[in-house]
Amino acid sequence: MTLVNHKLAGLDILASAVVLLDAEGRISYANAAAENLLESSLKALSRQRLTSLFSNPDELAGICVQALEHKFADMRQDLTLERPGREALHVHSIISALDDAAGTILIELRENVQQLKLDREERILDQSQVNKELIRNLAHEIKNPLGGIRGAAQLLELELPALHLGALREYTQVIIKEADRLQTLVDRLLAPHRRPHIVGDVNIHEVCERVRSLILAEFPCGLSIRRDYDASIPEFRGDKEQLIQTVLNIAHNAAQALSERIEAGDAELVFKTRVARQVTLAKVRYNLALDLHIIDNGPGISPQIRDRIFYPLVSGREGGSGLGLTLAQTFVQQHMGVIECESRPGYTDFRIVLPLP
Repeated sequence: MTLVNHKLAGLDILASAVVLLDAEGRISYANAAAENLLESSLKALSRQRLTSLFSNPDELAGICVQALEHKFADMRQDLTLERPGREALHVHSIISALDDAAGTILIELRENVQQLKLDREERILDQSQVNKELIRNLAHEIKNPLGGIRGAAQLLELELPALHLGALREYTQVIIKEADRLQTLVDRLLAPHRRPHIVGDVNIHEVCERVRSLILAEFPCGLSIRRDYDASIPEFRGDKEQLIQTVLNIAHNAAQALSERIEAGDAELVFKTRVARQVTLAKVRYNLALDLHIIDNGPGISPQIRDRIFYPLVSGREGGSGLGLTLAQTFVQQHMGVIECESRPGYTDFRIVLPLP
């Protein structure tokens, strides 16, 4: 290891990407974080022009030229660096020229978490809208022939000969009961689109307390529900019944996932409320927002379905309908909010963020 490489070795422990360019703009060094960010090794990157990695290099190249001319001590700027065949990088850059004869430029890149969050929320909203249209159309297509199937089965049952009525009626009843079961499922799929949005003053802690009493009534032993409330949260305009249903769906799913811990007597749910400041929701900036967490110490959500839990008919529980979280997401979005989930074994946190007045 050369003396220069030895001096740079400490940069590998940094979380932000660090790249050194020579006076020609070629990469002379990239730390481990830069290799991860640029998805390439130092060996492959070495002696390449940094700007050649991107399809829109002009802004970055211009800043590097200004750095070489010592027009600033360091330049801090948010950049979107587009890459052919890959996702664009949204980064906060810090660019400065080192005080050496070689004209070395130091570039530090940090992923812009806020931009990534906005992009993710936009994708979720788009996917949610597609899901709602799909559900609505599919439910109507199923609903129309169901009535005909059920009616035909009833008429068939009336025409059965008395001699074989007892034996054959079993089959017509199967048709009728299955048609009723599908009708119930379709009604649940259409429920959020049918029910009017009733707006009034909502105290989020009254919502949490209502859900807490319902959950404890169903799971009286082995489950504790801890409250961690911020009493300063103001009332806001919303549909109280929808919010109760939202929190109940999440908490009830959590309680069912805690079955083993409930048997062991150490299952815990946490209702936590906080005020978030300067929050961007669906590209709109709010000074204040409700930050509600529903946390459990269960086994966590399976990685196979973690990215799809808000999709309709996706369930991690045997016999689950896969509609509870879909409805919760729909109701939260009707309140101009977002719902997110973080999960690992022993810890699952559903976070609901709603704008406050």
